[in-house]
Amino acid sequence: MQQNKSVSEFIFLGLTQDPMRQKMVFVIALIFYTGTVVGNLLIIVTIKFSRALGSPMYFFLFYLSFADTGFSTSTAPRLIVDAISAKKVISYNECMIQVFVLHLFGAMEVFVLILMAFDRYVAICKPLRYPTIMRRQVCTTLIILAWIGSFIHSITQIFLALKLPFCGPNLIDHYCCDLQPLLQLACMDTYVINLLLVSNSGAICLSGFVLLMISYFIILRSLRNHSAEGRRKALSTCTSHIFVVIIFFGPAIFMYTRPPTTFSMDKMVAVFYTIGTPFLNPLIYTLRNAEVKNAMKKLWIFQITSDIK
Repeated sequence: MQQNKSVSEFIFLGLTQDPMRQKMVFVIALIFYTGTVVGNLLIIVTIKFSRALGSPMYFFLFYLSFADTGFSTSTAPRLIVDAISAKKVISYNECMIQVFVLHLFGAMEVFVLILMAFDRYVAICKPLRYPTIMRRQVCTTLIILAWIGSFIHSITQIFLALKLPFCGPNLIDHYCCDLQPLLQLACMDTYVINLLLVSNSGAICLSGFVLLMISYFIILRSLRNHSAEGRRKALSTCTSHIFVVIIFFGPAIFMYTRPPTTFSMDKMVAVFYTIGTPFLNPLIYTLRNAEVKNAMKKLWIFQITSDIK
């Protein structure tokens, strides 16, 4: 990577400097990350091998779980290791890679959530045309476009990061590399770059959130024309989706749609949407979804029975 700086490495200050609290961070982050990986992989395997979960909604849920796993993996392992390390050092190149991976999977999660809302809109508002509109070829094309969009977004973030010159202190008051904390270290006027950051990441977060809220408002409004059973099932599914949207987009909008200022709560907000949300998503989509729970039971009971035989 072309290095526009005199700094070859950065040092994270982490979530806390207190040794006892660092041990607590290690335990909590390890539990959350393990739960995230196990939960999302369980959903991925279940959808992959269960014939009952072949609808477009579960096709998109498969990629949401994949994006959640990658999104959490971009930050959680280093946070866990750094919590028990005396010196939290990351090289310049590793920092740039972390920025890329973080935004690749973060943007992918945004796009998949939009696709899931579109799927629910077609299923509830245009049920007769649903099999035609949401056929597998269309779903696959939409996912490919989501990956392309995520890649373009990440490349843009890297381009902005590589433009930053670092010639002074290398202490990052954070637990991961992202443009916001890096802007604080750059020895240049970062107004334009922050404006580009807001117009890129901020616009994706804010426009995605508004689009999703409008979509679910239309969906919920249309439920008046459905039967009581249909309303109950659709409302249960949409409620889960709306909750995921709020807990993911709320912190992201707070971080990426503001001037280059630092707040004391920034690191905790970042922890919530990079580690907390990927941990909660599997719980939300399994505990509130009877089809996923039944498919998991059948799949794993069949696997255990086959192993015994």
